[in-house]
Amino acid sequence: MDKNKSIGFGVRGWLLIIVMFLGFFTFQTFTNYPLNILADFYGGSQRVALLLTAGTLIGTVIQIILSRFIGRIHSVKKVAAVFGILAIIFAWLVAALPLNMLSLWYVAYFGVNLTVTIYALFFLSIIAGQWFPRRKGTVMGVTTIAYPVCNGVIGFFATAVYAPLNNGGTAPAIFTSFLPFLIVGSIGYIMFLVFITDYPEQCGAYRDNDKSFTPEIAKQMMEEEIENKRTTVWTTGHIFANRDFWCIAVVCGLILMAAIGAMTQSSTIIASFPNLNYTIIMMVIALFGAIGSWLLGVLDTAFGTKKSMLICTVLMVISGILGVVACNTGTAALVVVSLVLLAMFMGASSNYTVSAAVQYWRREDFASVFACVNPIANIFNAFAPTVTAMLLASVLGVTSVFIFITLSGVIGLVLMFIFSAEHVKNVDDKYRTAAGKPLDDALIGRK
Repeated sequence: MDKNKSIGFGVRGWLLIIVMFLGFFTFQTFTNYPLNILADFYGGSQRVALLLTAGTLIGTVIQIILSRFIGRIHSVKKVAAVFGILAIIFAWLVAALPLNMLSLWYVAYFGVNLTVTIYALFFLSIIAGQWFPRRKGTVMGVTTIAYPVCNGVIGFFATAVYAPLNNGGTAPAIFTSFLPFLIVGSIGYIMFLVFITDYPEQCGAYRDNDKSFTPEIAKQMMEEEIENKRTTVWTTGHIFANRDFWCIAVVCGLILMAAIGAMTQSSTIIASFPNLNYTIIMMVIALFGAIGSWLLGVLDTAFGTKKSMLICTVLMVISGILGVVACNTGTAALVVVSLVLLAMFMGASSNYTVSAAVQYWRREDFASVFACVNPIANIFNAFAPTVTAMLLASVLGVTSVFIFITLSGVIGLVLMFIFSAEHVKNVDDKYRTAAGKPLDDALIGRK
């Protein structure tokens, strides 16, 4: 087999990247924006945050249940399509329901949190790992640019919502402001239905866009992988009993919690520094967030997921310390730098659940491991808005948010130093021996 591999992701690969980008964009819009911008219209940030937490938690429970037989699901795409259409329906309801139908709005907001988490963060990420096992870091680095980009337009979203009120009107323009996001999310879902398959070989493409494989060999590898997934030695029980799994899953969760928690309350944090312009700051965050998401993804692919995650946790610590100093000195420039650093790993917070599962376990084990890593990380994500709202309401206020980010970064650093790819390999050998499967060097040298 020659090494003449295609450059880029291929047409089909780019379509998957676009679908994932739009899926993450939809997730960010319809889970975070109602909390960050519209909470006062729907009973306050603590009530809306609890709905977000409840929806995400139940979605997480569903993911854990699915993890027990994910390798036996004949078509991930078909199951994803069900959750995807429900997410789009709930998103339209969140935007369209009037303020006097508060109970129904609560149901819709709870529903969109549950379904879009499973559709975008769970199933689309599984498909990405099946399409790009070696280049997953770069791919996720590109797709998760959706998070900072989405946050970058939040200022304009807020302006549009309040425009009627500022001009003497009696009701905010919620649906009008949401409409572009609804259209984008709906287009992304239609593209998913039309262009995306479970495996690249099913539509004439190649894993990692590697055209050094012949179509026959590629198809044979796909069929072998499907069978091996069904008999994976990494069952849910084995995964949850593994030390290294917990190191990775908890750090992924802490990164998510720090980034998403702060960004859901970015308007409150920035408002504590009167000289800062919210719209401009969010555009700066979008720019650096996009760069950071791409850069950490490239570092993930080039130097390994562990090293990339270590860099990410260092950024967390620095961001938290600068935020604490800013709050205690009133230095607006420092809080801007702190939020910029936070934004740089905001997209990466969803990179690593895919990257780690692909990087340190076999491709045949990826779906099972990811199906456990992702929901554990999402538990932290689910509590992020509620915890942040509680911290903001505490005596220390905004300062406590940055203290929490600092501590999360320190814990993350310790856990990443504990994590060992060699230990994963040793445990894999033990399980394969017990199952009567042959041992090999597939996991040797994973960086």
